[in-house]
Amino acid sequence: MARALGLAITAFDGDSITLGAPLAPNVNDKGCAFGGSLASLLTLAGWALIMLRLREADADCDVYVQDSHVDYLVPIWGDFTARAEPAEGESWDAFFASLATRGKARLRVRAVVRTPEGAPATTLEGRYVALRCAH
Repeated sequence: MARALGLAITAFDGDSITLGAPLAPNVNDKGCAFGGSLASLLTLAGWALIMLRLREADADCDVYVQDSHVDYLVPIWGDFTARAEPAEGESWDAFFASLATRGKARLRVRAVVRTPEGAPATTLEGRYVALRCAH
C-alpha cells in the first residue's frame, strides 16, 4: 500500500514523523486528494512512529491500530504530508514501562495533514497497541 500511495518518510526526530505522498496516485474524481489515501497516510504515520521508536529501543513487537477517528476539514489540491506525534497527555516513558511490565502497551497518536497555508486539512486520532513478539 505504501508503494501505491507513493509514500516517503520526510522527517523523523524520535518524537514525531512526517510522511509525504504525491497527489497524482491519490487523486479522486474531483481532482483533490482521495479521502481513503489521506486516512491511509495518517494511519501509516502513526504506525511508523511507534515502529521506529520500538526499533530504536530494540523491542521486537507487532503494532496494531486499536481504534481511530478521522476528520476531513478541507480538500487537499496538491502533494501532501502527514505529521504524527503522541497525542496530548501521552508519554513514551509510560508506553515503554507498560511494555516492559505487561508485554503490551498503548499509545494515542495525533496525525495531521495540513494545507499549504498550514491549517489542518485532515486529522486522525488513533490508539495503537504494541504487543511483544513471543519468539
